[in-house]
Amino acid sequence: MVSSPQKDEALEVLERVAKQKNSEITLIGRDVTFELVKSSLEGQELLVESGKWVVGSGQKSKVEGQVVSGQSSVVNLQIPLLGAHQVENAATAYIALKVSGIPISDEQIQKGFSQVKWRARFEVARTEPPVIFDSAHNQDSFEKLRETLETYFPGRPVYLIFGASEDKNIPGMFAEMKSKIKKIIITRADHPRALEVEKIRSLADQAGAESEAVVPVKDALARALDLSSKDGSIVLSAGSMFVTAEVMREWKSLNESTELE
Repeated sequence: MVSSPQKDEALEVLERVAKQKNSEITLIGRDVTFELVKSSLEGQELLVESGKWVVGSGQKSKVEGQVVSGQSSVVNLQIPLLGAHQVENAATAYIALKVSGIPISDEQIQKGFSQVKWRARFEVARTEPPVIFDSAHNQDSFEKLRETLETYFPGRPVYLIFGASEDKNIPGMFAEMKSKIKKIIITRADHPRALEVEKIRSLADQAGAESEAVVPVKDALARALDLSSKDGSIVLSAGSMFVTAEVMREWKSLNESTELE
């Protein structure tokens, strides 16, 4: 078992189940350390170091049930994905690959990581004024989204294009993002589980966030872009993968039309 850093209560569950299954946990941040080297809108560079086993062997060698410690191994990884959580993810994925037994070299992993594409994960479609597509759809991911915004666009307010499914913790998402929001452009995706805009607007009012309802998604994007053109604030789509997918499609269509002109 390989795990990214966990809260204590989650780690307790993992450790209990691992013990039941006679499986050892390798915890990133405890057994394996990682360090951010540099970060920009172009991507991130990190170092991953492990002294617990010989990483190059592709597996953990054991003697009488004990892990055989080897020399410390350090690898440099570069990823196009943005945000501190993606650095954690990369370190976790690297170690998972190395202990899996799959015959794969550091060079192959480095090449794969450097070419990874993951749409709508803090995807910066335009830098000025910024247009960002994200898949955050719960309180935890909104916390990471806010932290990433502060890293790359500190102090920059947001016009949030927002929609959500019926079962989501919308107050929790608004609470995490409230310090960044200039206005919420509430919309509704063409999906049966999408929540009505008036219900979301009521929750925005309770959170003390300024909002307006704009349907369909195409018009919500146009409204956010118009507001951003006047003050340079960030246009951000998040809250629902369905909404963000439609925003991305409309953004592509809009830019294709501009190119034809």
